Amino acid sequence: MSEWIKCKTTGIRYRLHTTRKHGVGFDRYYTIRYKIAGKERSEGLGWASEGWTEKKASAVLAELKKNITTGSGPATLEEKRQIERNRRAEEVKQEAAERVANITFAEIFTEHYLPVSKSNKRNQQSWQREEQFFRLWINPVIGEKPMREIAPIHLEKIKRAMTLKEKSPRTVQYCLATIRQVFNHALIHSLYFGSNPAAGKIVKRPVIDNRRTRFLTRDEATALLSELARRSTDVHDMALFSLQTGARAGEIFSLTWSDIDLFQGTALLRDTKSNKNRPLFLTDEVKTMLTRRRTSETKSTDLVFPDKNGNKIVQISDSFNRAIDKLKLNEGLTDRRDKLTFHSLRHTYASMLVQAGVDIYHVKELLGHSSIALTERYSHLSDSSLKQAALTIQNS
Repeated sequence: MSEWIKCKTTGIRYRLHTTRKHGVGFDRYYTIRYKIAGKERSEGLGWASEGWTEKKASAVLAELKKNITTGSGPATLEEKRQIERNRRAEEVKQEAAERVANITFAEIFTEHYLPVSKSNKRNQQSWQREEQFFRLWINPVIGEKPMREIAPIHLEKIKRAMTLKEKSPRTVQYCLATIRQVFNHALIHSLYFGSNPAAGKIVKRPVIDNRRTRFLTRDEATALLSELARRSTDVHDMALFSLQTGARAGEIFSLTWSDIDLFQGTALLRDTKSNKNRPLFLTDEVKTMLTRRRTSETKSTDLVFPDKNGNKIVQISDSFNRAIDKLKLNEGLTDRRDKLTFHSLRHTYASMLVQAGVDIYHVKELLGHSSIALTERYSHLSDSSLKQAALTIQNS
C-alpha cells in the first residue's frame, strides 16, 4: 500500500492506487481527519474514480466541523452516511407504500392471484373459469381501479351486468367468490391493507337452488347403457362405472390401474373434490367390464379410461348427449336442473341406494360428501319405502 500524501487543505490526505490509473495519474483514495470531543478521528471518503476530489472532501470536512461547533446535524461522516441510508430506506418504504396504495385489481389478479391459482388448483377448469370471470365481467368494471377504491357498489354493478345477460345465480355467485378470493389473497400477502368489499353480507348474493333433481329409472338406465354401447364402448364403460359406483366424471378420468383391485372388488379415488381419498366398491358387472378393458400389456400407471391418444380425458364425449337425445330423455324439459347429464348417473346411484333402504349416512360416505346436508337432497326418496312399510299393517 502506498503512503499517505497530505493535501493543501488541512485535514485531507490521499494515497495512490498501486496499479489503477485515473486520468493521466494513478487513482487517489481520499480521507479526512478531524477532532471530536478531544479525540482525533479519521474517515475514508472514496476514490477519485468515484468522483471524489480535494474540493469535495474539503466541503464535507467543513460541514462536519460546523456541525460539531454548532451541535446540530451529523458530527461524523458515519452519522452523515447513516442519515442518508435512513433517508433512502424511507424513500423506498414510501414508494412501496404508494405502489400498494395504487395497485389495481388487474395487477393483483394477473401478476399474483392467477399464477398461484394455476399451480394450486388440481382442476384446470377452475382457474380457467376464474380467468373468464375476470376477462368478461370483473376487468371491465374494476380491473383498472386501485384496490382501495373498490366498494360494494362496484360489485353490485358486476352482479347487475351478469343478471341482465341472464347469467345463472350460481354463475354470479362464483364470480363474486372469485373477487372475494382475490382480495383475501392480497390481504394475506400484504399487497393490500384495507377491507374486503366482497366479504360478509355487504353484497347480497343470489339465493339459488341449483341442485339437479333428475335421475334415471332402472328402465331408463338400461336403455341408456344399451344405446351408449352401440355408439361408444368407452363412454358406455364410464357411464356404467358412474352409475354403479357414484363416481364423478373427473374422478373417473383420473383413475389408473394401480387404483383398481379386481380381486378385492374395490377402487380408490385419490384427492377427490372433498380433498380426501375415497374407496369404491365394484359390482360384478363393473368388475367384468374392467376385466375386459385390461389387457396383458396394461401397466399399473396407465389410465383406466384414456382418450384415443392415451392421455387423460378432459370432458365426456358428445356421444353421451346424442344418446340422451336419441332416447328423448330430455324432450320437453326447459329447466336445466331437470335435464339429464353425465352427472345424473351419480344422482341415480345415490337415489337407488336410498330407495333400497340404505342409511343416509352410508350414502353420504359412499358419495364422498363433505356434509350430510349435501346428501339429504335424496332423503325424500325413502318416503315411498316408508309408506310401503307403514301400509303393511293393512295386509297383516
